[in-house]
This record gives sequence, structure tokens and C-alpha cells, in this order.
Amino acid sequence: MIEITTIVENSPGEHKALRHEHGISFFIDTGDDPLLFDTGQSDALVHNAVLLHLDLKRIRRVVLSHGHYDHTGGMRALVAENADFDLITGKGFFAGKYAQIGAAHEYLGNDFDADWLAAAGIAHITADQPVQEIAPGVHVITQFSRTHADEVISPRFVLRRNGGFVADDFADEVMVAIETPRGIVALVGCSHPGIKNMLDTTVERLGRPIHAVLGGTHLIEASPESLALTLAYLDQKDIEIIGASHCTGPVAVEHLTGFGERYNPNRTGTSLVFD
Repeated sequence: MIEITTIVENSPGEHKALRHEHGISFFIDTGDDPLLFDTGQSDALVHNAVLLHLDLKRIRRVVLSHGHYDHTGGMRALVAENADFDLITGKGFFAGKYAQIGAAHEYLGNDFDADWLAAAGIAHITADQPVQEIAPGVHVITQFSRTHADEVISPRFVLRRNGGFVADDFADEVMVAIETPRGIVALVGCSHPGIKNMLDTTVERLGRPIHAVLGGTHLIEASPESLALTLAYLDQKDIEIIGASHCTGPVAVEHLTGFGERYNPNRTGTSLVFD
């Protein structure tokens, strides 16, 4: 049995004492050592874990989807509770990430670096292979095939490099794919490389269909045409559980509610159990 709890997400759930924020974090309990995927943007992760009876001290692996603050900002609070874990990120995770707003640039990246990790005694592993198994049946996927031409990255996302700024292609982005008897449970942070690209890559590499997808799909900035194509894709692939949230956006979520029971709101405090 695998239980996945959304510790932090943009939206509040039934438990009103939980703190919600723009960000996402998943506690993945596989029955052995649990994993954490993303940490939200603050210490809300620690606050909510206490209320949800989730023991962060049991965590032995943390995967961060990419180097934006709303996925990595809870690291310092986590380390204050537990510094005995391996951190797994994509290649180029520490590149300076910014948003370009007219002539200005605003920092969107991490509040820690490799030196801070080393000082805290945390082993940092770079996922530089297309598929890397980090626990039995649990895989980190990266280096996504980008075959869907409609899935374009917003030009406002840039990297600071060599005294200037270049387009961010999110080569650092990773996702977690968990094998279950009914198919793959796909956990995504923001899906900047494109949710269709990421799911197609996962199916191709693992040879299993997608049973569930949880996390951010970044459809908030998709064109109407791309949104329509993505909704059709999710419908036609017969994905049984669609927990798209965080950066998915209100327009996409409104359409997804039309999927009936297949759509899961995936709010702060939501838990899903997979046999």
C-alpha cells in the first residue's frame, strides 16, 4: 500500500488549522522509509506535518522538482527537524532562477546553496540519468522528450548566467513515478517542460500506463489551444485520478471538474491510498 499526502498546496482543505500557501509538498509513504517530494515555500511543511501525524524524522530521501522558491523554501525548516536524508535534484538545480518583468528581474530561486547543504551534512545527489530508481518501484524521471509543440515555456522565466540572462529551459526539472498494480502514479511539481511531454516520457521509459497524476501542471499560462489539447489528452489517456493543482490555474481546474470523479482537488491535507 502507498499513501500520498499533500502536506502543502495553494488551497485549504477541510482541516482549517492547516496552513496553505502558493507551493506544493507531498509526503509519500511506501511502507518503508517515506519520501518527500518538494517542500512548499515556508515552514508550513513542518506545521502541517505535526497536525497530520506525519513524522518528518522518518524521511530518508527528499526530491525537489526544480529550483523555484515555492517548491524548495521549506528545506531550512525541514532540516531543523531532520538532517539525516539524501537530497535528490535535477542537473542545474542551483542555477539562479528569475522572472523577467519588463526591464526588471525578480529572483524566484532557492534560499540555500550547495555549501549550506554540505554544512548541514546532507548528501546531494544529482539525477543525471533519464530514469533513476531511488526506492523499490519509485523512480525519478528527468531529461524529458519534448514532442508536443504546443507546450512552450513562458519567456518570462530566465536564468542568470555569465553576467546576463538566458531563457530557462527547466533542464533541472524532475518528477517522481511510482509503480502500482494499476499503473504509474506520477507526481509533478510544476511541469514546466509540459505535462504531456512528461507523462509520455514516463510511459515510454517505464512501459506502464499512467494511473494517477498529482501536482502542478502549469496550465495557468497555457494558450486556449494548448489547454484544449491538454484536456483532451488527459481525457483520452484514461487516467483514473487527476489531481492537478498548484499552478494548474482556475480556468483549467474549472474544465477538469467536468471529468467527474476522476478529478481530485488535491488540496492541503488531501491523502490518497493506492493498493
